[in-house]
Amino acid sequence: MFPRLRGALSAVLIVLTGLLAPCATLAGWAMHGPADTGRYVATVAPLADDPDVRDAAADTLGSGFAGIVGEVTAGPVNGTVRLFVRDAARSFTRTEAFHEGWDAANRTVHATVLRALRDDATAGRPVTVDLAPVTERVRDRLAEEVPFARRIPVRHTAVTVLTAHQADRLREGYRVLDVAAFWLPLAAVVFAVVGIAVAARRRRAVTAAGIGTALGGALLALAVVVGRRLTVAELPGPVDGPAAGAVYDALTETLRTAAWLLVGLGLTVALASWLTGRYGLLPRRRPPAQPAAEPPPPRRTRTGP
Repeated sequence: MFPRLRGALSAVLIVLTGLLAPCATLAGWAMHGPADTGRYVATVAPLADDPDVRDAAADTLGSGFAGIVGEVTAGPVNGTVRLFVRDAARSFTRTEAFHEGWDAANRTVHATVLRALRDDATAGRPVTVDLAPVTERVRDRLAEEVPFARRIPVRHTAVTVLTAHQADRLREGYRVLDVAAFWLPLAAVVFAVVGIAVAARRRRAVTAAGIGTALGGALLALAVVVGRRLTVAELPGPVDGPAAGAVYDALTETLRTAAWLLVGLGLTVALASWLTGRYGLLPRRRPPAQPAAEPPPPRRTRTGP
């Protein structure tokens, strides 16, 4: 009865290890990847050269400036001017100024959102940023070819990044991730060690723990793929489609790598445990025992006549 209880307890702990491994990886990635402003900016910086991202940015900037030009000229913008503004915006996305503005805008937005998530005093308020510096760079670029572009005003308008409801929900999730990033990896290691220690057959427990870890990594990789489809499908407006997919892929690259590392680590541990059990502990064949030599017959001694 006692070995059965040990086996059941070991099985439960190993299953929990397999479930906690991908969750711990996800929490650690969220807190040390996208939640770090420097890493985030470094991750999305190469996207300024992505054609899909450049086209989406050019369309957004062109539409915005066409409206501003219409206000300055106090009349509707004709097709020729609108086409020129769009071409100028696309040309701007291929300059060094766009790369600087891209990094500055991402750093500003990320730092503002992160500050709001960490500060409880911002509860109940939306998260807004002022992207006037980026607007100013585009205006200066247009002014090189169109003199009246200097008259385009740079408005310091608060752009809403997150509504109050979204910010409050993300703030609660951020707190949970902050706690989970520390405790989940620790719990996974403790459960694995205890599950192997109490097992009646420890080698099988090690193999099961490796297989469970590999399955958890595979589920995490699948979740990243499903999350990409859901994220891209739910994003409206000019940020959807290939541009959103490029951003998602850049942000989740380290998560995908970590998921496949879990798969590789789990399979390696399971295979090594099975091989050592199959070939490493085979009983050695003893050489056949040599038959004992028969003692020589006793010598007869002669007695007198």
